[in-house]
Amino acid sequence: MSFRSIQKALGLGFACRQQCSLSNVAVTAALFQERAYYYYHHQGRDDEHHGSLRNYSNVPEDLVYSGPKAPAPTRVTLRTLQQKYQKGIPLTMITAYDYPSAVHVDMSGIDLLLVGDSSAMVVHGHDTTIPITLEEMITHCKAVARGARRPFIVGDLPFGCFEESKEQAVASAIKMMKEGGVDAVKVEGGFPARAHTVSAINEAGIAVVGHVGLTPQSISKLGGFRPAGRTASEALRVMKEAAALQEAGCIAIVLECIPSIVAAAVTRELKIPTIGIGSGPQCSGQVLVFHDMLGFLQHPHHAKVTPKFCKKYANVGTDIQRALLEYVEDVESKGFPTEAHSPYTIPGGELYALGRALKKQGYTAAAEECLEGSDPGGDADDDDE
Repeated sequence: MSFRSIQKALGLGFACRQQCSLSNVAVTAALFQERAYYYYHHQGRDDEHHGSLRNYSNVPEDLVYSGPKAPAPTRVTLRTLQQKYQKGIPLTMITAYDYPSAVHVDMSGIDLLLVGDSSAMVVHGHDTTIPITLEEMITHCKAVARGARRPFIVGDLPFGCFEESKEQAVASAIKMMKEGGVDAVKVEGGFPARAHTVSAINEAGIAVVGHVGLTPQSISKLGGFRPAGRTASEALRVMKEAAALQEAGCIAIVLECIPSIVAAAVTRELKIPTIGIGSGPQCSGQVLVFHDMLGFLQHPHHAKVTPKFCKKYANVGTDIQRALLEYVEDVESKGFPTEAHSPYTIPGGELYALGRALKKQGYTAAAEECLEGSDPGGDADDDDE
């Protein structure tokens, strides 16, 4: 019986499926798969195509890698952030750069997720954030957006994609939002040029987070990763830049590595949230780098450059290193995998048939391996002996 005949027999023909709404397509496909599978295995079917029905379905009969999916959580929106800010509830923000870390962030209840250009350093291994490109950042954003369904996602516009003109900045922001799936973009630097850039992006209908204080993209001009706002003139500049960015339409501003009292003054003056990183407890919220706060990188070089302001909430890197060393030992001693980790089997008759077929094709060693562990069970004939 053909596949189409089975469709008709089940009353789930193509015309019927065309009429289903998009929201019901997956359910219809799953129902069809289940009923068709039952029909094949319980209606006495016995031709050469037996068992091949699942190859026609867009819903697999079974999955090697699968798991339950939780109901979609309530998304954090700009309105959510504004409400928390108005109530004086500190905002939480963390970086993430891939699907697994985004899933963990999603489960934690964190408000904002920053896909930062710090990925250039903690993921790609560069010494600064300068080398990472817009295309690479968008790849990170896509992965994060697939894993984090709840937090408000902010994508960092990397160095070189917004400095040339307002038109370039708007184009880059649109590309990151459309392709990366972010809710807002972040732009480093203060006035006057950055304020014009922020204004242009804002007028394009895209939410923007500002960033003043230590701005890693300006490392060439700064001469290194140095704290900002430690003199009266520097602190005044930070205040003016933050005010200009607020005027340009920023929804929030990151304050990086400035004295706590300066951050408190800026926060008190502004009417939008400030997100501190190494800038004391008086900001409207806090942000840390995922890898830093979890203690991912244990090599002495990385330990040396871990920011002084970062509190480590775990030593994940130690656990990872221990697990990897244990894995190497297990494999080399043949302690892994055991039978418990070798779950897939082939029936004895099929294995015997495979051994005979391999023998006919001249794969002698492979045939011997299969035949030694096989049980013919009367399923194969002996016409080749």
